[in-house]
Formats: sequence, C-alpha cells, structure tokens
Amino acid sequence: MRTNDRILDFDLDLAVEKPARTLAARLAGLNGWLGSLRVAVRNRLAANSLADLDERLLNDLGLSQGEVRDVLRRHGYADDPSLQLTRLARRRAERSLRGHKAE
Repeated sequence: MRTNDRILDFDLDLAVEKPARTLAARLAGLNGWLGSLRVAVRNRLAANSLADLDERLLNDLGLSQGEVRDVLRRHGYADDPSLQLTRLARRRAERSLRGHKAE
C-alpha cells in the first residue's frame, strides 16, 4: 500500500495585481456609458420641452411649471430628470385618487 502526503499550498500574497482589462471590455464599457449618456440627454431635452407647456397641460400630466423648473435647475445638463418628474407626477396622482386637493 502506498501513502501519498498531500500538502495544501495557500497563496496569501495580498499584492496580487489584477489582470488588465482587454480592449474589448473597455470598449463595451465605453459603449454602455455612451448609451446611458444618450438616453439622459434625450430625456433632458424632453423635460426641457415640458417647461414650455402651459400650466393646464402640465396639470393634466400631474406636474406644475414650478416643479418642472425646479427639477431642471437641480439636475445637470447631462443628468436625466425624467425619474424625478415621474415620481412627482405619480405622487400627485396618488393624492388625487385619495381625495386630497392638488397643490
């Protein structure tokens, strides 16, 4: 019968360098970032067009001109304000359904 000694070798070197990202991985990351930026700019332009609507039309959407201007002022030019505007409109719709008077 034969006995084999097994030795566990733990590599505890904490200074291990991470492998460099490939060009394809970098390009994929850049493509994703550019796609997000494109969507954010498109939504920013759409939100800017909301600021041109009159109060009656904005009220139908559940927004006011003051809310739209405030959200546009708080967000940068490359930021997407659509999520904040959607939340405001939904909050107003929920209050309306509960019977609360619109602000």
